[in-house]
Amino acid sequence: MSPRRVTRLPVHTGPAGWEAILPPRPSGPVLTGDQSCDVAIVGAGFAGLSAARHLRAADPTLDIAVVEAGRIARSSAGRNSGFMIDLPHDLTSSDYAGTGEAHDRILTRLNRHAIDVAAAAVTEYGMPEGTIRRSGKINAAASRVGEDANRTYAIHLRELGEPHEVLDAAQMREVTGSSYYSGGLFTPGTALIQPAAYIRGLADGLAATGVRIFEDSPVTGFDSTGAGWVLQTQQGKLRAARVILANNGHLESFGYKVGQLMHIMLNACMTAELPADALRALGGQDSWGITPSDPMGCTVRRITTAQGGNRIVIRQGGYYRPNMQTSGADLDRLVRKMRSKFDDRFPMLRGIPFEHAWSGHLCLSRNGVSVMRELEPGLFSACVQNGLGTTRGTLTGIGAADLVLGHDTEITRFFLAEAEPSRLPPHPFDTIGANAYLRWKEWQARAE
Repeated sequence: MSPRRVTRLPVHTGPAGWEAILPPRPSGPVLTGDQSCDVAIVGAGFAGLSAARHLRAADPTLDIAVVEAGRIARSSAGRNSGFMIDLPHDLTSSDYAGTGEAHDRILTRLNRHAIDVAAAAVTEYGMPEGTIRRSGKINAAASRVGEDANRTYAIHLRELGEPHEVLDAAQMREVTGSSYYSGGLFTPGTALIQPAAYIRGLADGLAATGVRIFEDSPVTGFDSTGAGWVLQTQQGKLRAARVILANNGHLESFGYKVGQLMHIMLNACMTAELPADALRALGGQDSWGITPSDPMGCTVRRITTAQGGNRIVIRQGGYYRPNMQTSGADLDRLVRKMRSKFDDRFPMLRGIPFEHAWSGHLCLSRNGVSVMRELEPGLFSACVQNGLGTTRGTLTGIGAADLVLGHDTEITRFFLAEAEPSRLPPHPFDTIGANAYLRWKEWQARAE
């Protein structure tokens, strides 16, 4: 039987900065020959490795194999900002508030479970100090638009009974060293992680328990058989009774939810390590994380030696790309914009160069739902993380593993109750409309 073709393989622009600042790691084996397992997982990111860990803990007898298109932590896991956010964080809203109080209470509880799972994995596998820090985050504001968004979000948090603290400009300067921000909204539940270190540690820990992880092994075709599924890679085949697709937006590349997923490219820059004189000039705390009060603003993190050096990371500049790729010219253009935004925030660091710049891929649905369900008999999905790959990826991975195991849990019930992703306008109207909307929203949030 001829396999179904995978229409698109991951393509990345720029290095995965979080992985690039870690010590070199030898590559894992490539899938070759004709192999088999009980459960195959496509994708070795937060969703895929969380699924593997949950399966291993629930049933140590299962033969589990994970196939990763590239190298561990060089895909989305090494390209996000490393926030594991516990509270509602709807990127399609103006202030992150979710779809209702009851929904947000459940989601917050599940998000905190995901953070607990990650913290337990860090301890269990002996990951390096600094891999995860439960230090909270700040929604930063630099304009009336941002301050209004923080006020409305604070009202939502009060209704939920969630702790938060409003910060003024002086307090923001004490934290960040920057005089740019007029205020902020601190929430204590977010965990800041070194995402590449976490994924590396998770992969190595799982491999030590017998989970087979194949790198540089993109799936190029797949099909069902009487005994399960067969995955075709460039150099081999993997037969499995059950398969979990944990490849986020590339679910569409496998032929599922076509015309229902929005693919947004974001771009980030990471400074070279800050020398002692720059650290003195900057001041502030040695580690913090800022999300913009308006979702279209700039995300900024300061990290320390424990995460890979004293550096600042800035991320901004979203645009819609249905082919899930960005060009070098796109990245260069956004790097110039981020340089200006960085200098506005940190004029005392104006001469510090960016050491790494990269693009990353967000997969969203118009109605904010994920796709965590059985797609066909024995084929499951842990995809569409809606810009929350760390937390939502962990949850959908666990949920898909529970479906494989036949377990009915709060996580499976939450995601199975979600609607299908809303359909998008036909191409090219989707691209024209989405990019026009993003540019308008970015202009509105230009100070943020």
